[in-house]
Amino acid sequence: MASDYIEVQISSRVDAGEVMSLLGDSSVQGAWEDERSIHLYWPTTEWSLDRLAQLRRTLRHLIGPGLPEADIVVRTMQNQDWNRQWAESVKPLWIGRRLVVRPSWESVAIGSDQIEIILDPKQAFGTGHHATTRMLLEWLEHVIQGGETVLDVGTGSGLLAMVALRLGADTAVGIDHDADAIDCAREYASVNGFGPELSLQCGILAGDRPYDLVLANLDRQTLLQLAAPLEASTGRMLLVSGLLRDQCAEIVEAFARVDLFPCSIREQDGWVAIEFRRAQSCEGA
Repeated sequence: MASDYIEVQISSRVDAGEVMSLLGDSSVQGAWEDERSIHLYWPTTEWSLDRLAQLRRTLRHLIGPGLPEADIVVRTMQNQDWNRQWAESVKPLWIGRRLVVRPSWESVAIGSDQIEIILDPKQAFGTGHHATTRMLLEWLEHVIQGGETVLDVGTGSGLLAMVALRLGADTAVGIDHDADAIDCAREYASVNGFGPELSLQCGILAGDRPYDLVLANLDRQTLLQLAAPLEASTGRMLLVSGLLRDQCAEIVEAFARVDLFPCSIREQDGWVAIEFRRAQSCEGA
């Protein structure tokens, strides 16, 4: 194992999961995010100016024109420093009234009506720190009534699907085009004791059957591309996240063309999540 690591700290409003998915770099050895930054780690033997250039291109693609570029800080860390920072920085995270997401090395006391998910940050993101994930997790507390079928598109770590099941959903399917993410999600599912009620699949959304609740924490471009299969998959409700405030109008217009209409909107830290339903169900919501 390399004795030194390169830490890349990214201060930006982009989502870490989107960065990792588009970057597609299997040499990343560790990753986590806090409320302000994304932290990625490469062995020094794997780091290069070409990788930095690719990271910058990825961030520019996600941020889009007219918005400030990400602030990137690169530094070398001794192996023992990296391990210590990892353990010290990733702490239990309480979300909403009932949920705590914690790494395996931190224990918490939970009440009888509270739930926990164990996630040790790896290359599949979705630890709940980012506003795009937090909003959907908080929303799930209110929309899961019990017995639902759930589809989580771009599942990453599988966190949203696992929480939906803990809250009372009957079955959940998580789909992601990133095979590494699905491998990590399956490991998390095993650690948390899930069985056949949770299906984690590598692939793209086909829209071949409806689900009571569809979750899509994705970037703007992917949401635009998936509008039709998301509509075909939505039985009762679609919750979308991953959008900046100025991207919402375009998504609402695109989804209206496939007969999905916004019923409710939430916002945190400049990020927006939207509830979509069909016109008739939206009027009765």
